[in-house]
Amino acid sequence: MTDHLMTVHLVSMGCARNEVDSEELAARLEAGGFQLVDDAEQAETVVVNTCGFIEQAKKDSVDTLLAAADLKSGGTTKSVVAVGCMAERYGNQLADALPEADAVLGFDDYQDISGRLQTILAGGSIEAHVPHDRRALLPLSPVDRPGAAAGVSVPGIHTAPDLPVGITPSSGPRAATRRRLSSSPSAPLKIASGCDRRCAFCAIPSFRGSYLSRPIEEIVEEGRWLVGHGVKELFLVSENSSSYGKDLGDLRHMEKLLGELDRIDGLEWIRISYLQPAELRPSLVDAMLATDKVVPYFDLSFQHASGPLLRRMRRFGDAESFLGIIDGIRDRCPAAGFRSNFITGFPGETEEDVEILSDFLQRARLDVAGIFAYSDEEGTEGAGLDGHLDEDVIAERRERLADLVDELVSQRAEERIGEQAGVLVEEVGPDAVVGRAPHQGPEVDGTVLLPAGCGAGVGQMVDVRFIGSEGADLLGELR
Repeated sequence: MTDHLMTVHLVSMGCARNEVDSEELAARLEAGGFQLVDDAEQAETVVVNTCGFIEQAKKDSVDTLLAAADLKSGGTTKSVVAVGCMAERYGNQLADALPEADAVLGFDDYQDISGRLQTILAGGSIEAHVPHDRRALLPLSPVDRPGAAAGVSVPGIHTAPDLPVGITPSSGPRAATRRRLSSSPSAPLKIASGCDRRCAFCAIPSFRGSYLSRPIEEIVEEGRWLVGHGVKELFLVSENSSSYGKDLGDLRHMEKLLGELDRIDGLEWIRISYLQPAELRPSLVDAMLATDKVVPYFDLSFQHASGPLLRRMRRFGDAESFLGIIDGIRDRCPAAGFRSNFITGFPGETEEDVEILSDFLQRARLDVAGIFAYSDEEGTEGAGLDGHLDEDVIAERRERLADLVDELVSQRAEERIGEQAGVLVEEVGPDAVVGRAPHQGPEVDGTVLLPAGCGAGVGQMVDVRFIGSEGADLLGELR
């Protein structure tokens, strides 16, 4: 291995936040002497950035690790390594349960990820960490966290000054700590990490840690770097974007950030993900609707619509307050897009609760809604509650609500026929040109399909009139 670059293939599972972490890992590996390859079969090491959110995501991560391990039976691949949320959350427990993986590395291993992989390739072993609650790594008071964060490994947050820079001034300092793995004109940009909420169904805070915001200047600097590498849309991601800046002493930090990002030359769109309804202050809505490059897209974490059940989930709000938020925004911006996720089958959920949720969905007219079946997560309050439902009851409710959502989302798309909007082109294929309108988020929402050969190119912003729909997707023609 002394006469060639070591090869590595990265697989990113789960959410857009994980994509940012994977691109940090990619930059660190390149700086440490590795060559990134697109084909897993051509890699000496396959690194799987796992997801540890829900049961299905964990299963998908394990299946991906096992598939990668099969490549070791012959050919180039010598090692398979698990990183990411599932690896951090379970540590040595995952290593014991999955001997097919040559190592399970946590967030604290990221700073020297290339050294860890070199040790494994040389025949050495890395002992998996013992899982612990990462909330204990930062002070309880949010305003005390920025000063204490320097010694804490928080993927996608720090500028990693330990890396060699070796770049031209025009590239920006983030070039050494993020290596794009996609040529998409849209890119996630992490504004914070962790979460301080205590939702009864969610384990994320325990392995992602307490909420920590990135400074505005660092985010803007990375945003400029991304735009310099062909990005037209910045997708602001975190576990809770409406909390951005609370540890920086200013709850209106997001409004200021949007204004600064709006000034980036060459940027077309700014999109915000994952807003908490209970934290959606009027000044933030005002900024989202008044800032030129911010698309009117509201990704709101409702989770349910029954007030009593939401309290049991350690959440706030109810159907009427949520409808008030949606209607208030639609009054000001009728074309605004709305998406949310919902959990059915939480312990104690009644048929009346399901009917409240069903009625809310019909009245809310969301552009996209995800329906998830509840499952116990270790270490959460929900796992210890009474009133657990049978799995077949949960499955029936999820299927019923998912069928309803499919119908409602199709109806909402039909309502948009005749509207006009800018569309960001993401793919040009033999059968269609694929793009997204302002109300459609990357990957998880619908798309806009334009006729093949219409002349629109990837990364181009085109004016479109919607002339038809297929499910959540819209059919368009150039204006």
